[in-house]
Amino acid sequence: MITSSLKDFGKSLKSDEAFSTFENMSIYQKIIHLRAQSKKGLAILLDPDEVPSDDSFDDLISTISKVADFIMVGGSILLGDGLHALIEQIKQKTSLPVILFPGSGNQISAEADAILLLSLISGRNPDLLIGQHVQSALNLKRSGLEIIPTAYLLIDGGKPTSASYISNTLPIPNDKSDIAAATALAGEQLGLKCIYLDGGSGAEQAVRPKMIQAVREITSLPLFVGGGIRSELQMKAAFDAGADIVVVGTAFEQNPELIASFSKMSS
Repeated sequence: MITSSLKDFGKSLKSDEAFSTFENMSIYQKIIHLRAQSKKGLAILLDPDEVPSDDSFDDLISTISKVADFIMVGGSILLGDGLHALIEQIKQKTSLPVILFPGSGNQISAEADAILLLSLISGRNPDLLIGQHVQSALNLKRSGLEIIPTAYLLIDGGKPTSASYISNTLPIPNDKSDIAAATALAGEQLGLKCIYLDGGSGAEQAVRPKMIQAVREITSLPLFVGGGIRSELQMKAAFDAGADIVVVGTAFEQNPELIASFSKMSS
């Protein structure tokens, strides 16, 4: 059964002292608490190239603030230079944690609260296993961002995605749950702190529940699942299979009204 979200968990703490302690936790500590309490979280992924620049932005952030636990910002490729400005705008409108979801080592902004430092362990591209990490290491240290080392697995979403094209890697076939599980376990053994199964932006199909369950059963790390989730049923299936945090991006951009129904599944 899907229980209340991380936001509700924080609000439900009885004493002011306990609530203050919760509020002062790092982003990763909050994610760990979410998992430890068998609670589910919803993250909305915003691509700076896709976010509206008109008055509807305020409505967008207002809606997200009411239903989500985290805002993630990033994309496979950013055509503009709006990353910093977008995060500043978000911070002016909401107190939700902002987590960078970088498509490259250049997508760093000290305005955010944390960064998922992605290691693309489903592929064999050394640049995305360690190369870009070395190039961005000093900038990351200077930024003061909370760094969350994350095992990133691209999963076949039924069609080529920007992530697979830009990364020059083959995604794990959606029916190869054993490969995904072994890869996720290797990530945990390497000391990474989260697992992220991603069908990619615009995926035609979501990560299969069977694969999510296989990964959940073999690793105790917090599990993010995103890509191709466009309905309440798909979100519920991901949660029921073991996802701790479901990430919704393209579907919300195309139909903002979906977020209201999605929020009911994580609350």
